[in-house]
Amino acid sequence: MNAHCPYCHSARIITNDYGRKVGGAVGTAAGVASVVPRTIIAVEVGAMASAITGPVGFMAGSVAGFVLSGLIGGYVGNKAGTALGEVIDENILDNYRCLDCTKHFSRPSQTERPRHEEYEGDLE
Repeated sequence: MNAHCPYCHSARIITNDYGRKVGGAVGTAAGVASVVPRTIIAVEVGAMASAITGPVGFMAGSVAGFVLSGLIGGYVGNKAGTALGEVIDENILDNYRCLDCTKHFSRPSQTERPRHEEYEGDLE
């Protein structure tokens, strides 16, 4: 069964995913911002782990700790924001748009498109 527009019964529908996109962006920013206080600890751990190799290792370890901390925070924030955005898309926003009649709607019709078939047989 294909999804169809409830207005014109076209199968040419797309999703806007505005909630998912905005949620992912806000979640990424919030995730990176939430790890800033912990970044100092990550930099210290990275620096201590590479202190044996000298000043170059010390700097490389510090930068690696800083970058990994930001990447992990951004990734986790993105996943949480995207999940929340999907819920908003499906339950609050008119997430679907018909490409034929350009109307927006919440959920596509799950019924089969009406077919206009010619009868091929004898009427009894």
